Amino acid sequence: MIPLVHQEVVKRHGWLEDEEFADILAIANTLPGPIATKMPGYIGYRIGGVAGCANAVLAVILPMIVAMILMLGLFSHYRGVSWIHGMGQGVVPVVMVMMAQLAWDFLHKSRLALGWTVSLGMAAIAGGLIYWLGIHPGWVIGAILVTALLQPAPKAKSAEGATP
Repeated sequence: MIPLVHQEVVKRHGWLEDEEFADILAIANTLPGPIATKMPGYIGYRIGGVAGCANAVLAVILPMIVAMILMLGLFSHYRGVSWIHGMGQGVVPVVMVMMAQLAWDFLHKSRLALGWTVSLGMAAIAGGLIYWLGIHPGWVIGAILVTALLQPAPKAKSAEGATP
């Protein structure tokens, strides 16, 4: 769902920049609950206030509820049909490619902001903490956010040779 939201909000409608979307995604991952409602709710609020938030959440929840009821009914009825199982397996590569594209976009933005060394180092450390040590991604993202907030503000570079 995240790549679809990114495509609509950043690329199609231009409501947010990539950096803003990445910040919202990071914060949404640290909060409890489904990201499918947190992100659209906040984005709707940014675009249209309280009414935009309510509209965005309802626009996400209602179609999913109806589709889930219909699809689960059909699935239960036709569970034994082999092509139904094949359809589910066919979705997996598509979702994998969409997530890879989103990850690549974030890596590119990180490289531009921090450079290859810092970006790859942070990715390796985060991957190690999440996959090998079993730390929840929300804690890793939260620690990165706190670290970024505690960093001193960069000093403005003075123009060398400029006369006052």
